[in-house]
Amino acid sequence: MKTTETPAPLPAESGASVSKVDVPVAPPAKAKKEGNVLNAFSHGMLILWAFMVVMPLLWAVMTSFKDDNSIFSSPWALPDKLHFENWARAWTDANMSDYFLNTILVVGGSLIGTLVLGSMAAYVLARFDFPGNRFIYFLFIGGMSFPIMLALVPLFYVVNNMGLLNTIHGLILVYIAYSLPFTVFFLTAFFRTLPTSIAEAAFVDGASHSRTFFQIMLPMAKPGLISVGIFNFLGQWNQYMLPTVLNTDPDKRVLTQGLVQLAASQGYKGDWSGLFAGLVMAMLPVLAAYIIFQRQVVQGLTAGALK
Repeated sequence: MKTTETPAPLPAESGASVSKVDVPVAPPAKAKKEGNVLNAFSHGMLILWAFMVVMPLLWAVMTSFKDDNSIFSSPWALPDKLHFENWARAWTDANMSDYFLNTILVVGGSLIGTLVLGSMAAYVLARFDFPGNRFIYFLFIGGMSFPIMLALVPLFYVVNNMGLLNTIHGLILVYIAYSLPFTVFFLTAFFRTLPTSIAEAAFVDGASHSRTFFQIMLPMAKPGLISVGIFNFLGQWNQYMLPTVLNTDPDKRVLTQGLVQLAASQGYKGDWSGLFAGLVMAMLPVLAAYIIFQRQVVQGLTAGALK
């Protein structure tokens, strides 16, 4: 019977190593070149977009410190001196101070009410199963798709019958109702990403539902609250259609109504420097809010995608 003998391995030479070394493979030069071209194109588009956004803002700020003659004779030149009297004239003569105060009252009250009511509704819809849960949730989503133009006439009669026409608190209630659908939609998705173990531990320790919500879950939802608060602040601060229909009292006009009135009156007087000063006054709070909370806005938008 024949057997096949396996030849013995050859002895390794002295000093030789038999270990394998993985040699890294360099990426193809073509793919690397395409990546560089794509990066250059994307950076170029971002720079172009930033230029298109920032330049009008800087030009408006620069023009607000010019006199009327310089605005038309040299619109792109720097002001010869800073004319702060433009801001003073817009603040006092054009009643921008009253419009500013009314806007702060309306937007501040509606923003607090929207966040409180929206977060409570979103928490219930996200954490509790009950009959009609999905139906109520889709009702809020349907409110986002309902055009506000279709509701102006019936809304006017409802507010008038309730005795809330031309009142600050009436406008606050309308702003809250206008902002609730998006707030509930945004925060419902955010509350679903929060861990349930912390709330369950609070229930085991004897905490009530309200205490668990206000002391535990609401602080955890701070990034989402700031994000949706910024979006609501932008929309309510720049709202023009609703106050025009529901707030016709000249003494209770908000900032957007005041700017339109200022533009209409300055069209005859030619006080363009005061008009630009009032425009910059209206822009500054929005820019300041976004600059201060920009990191929280990004965290709130990305937190819903992470779990």
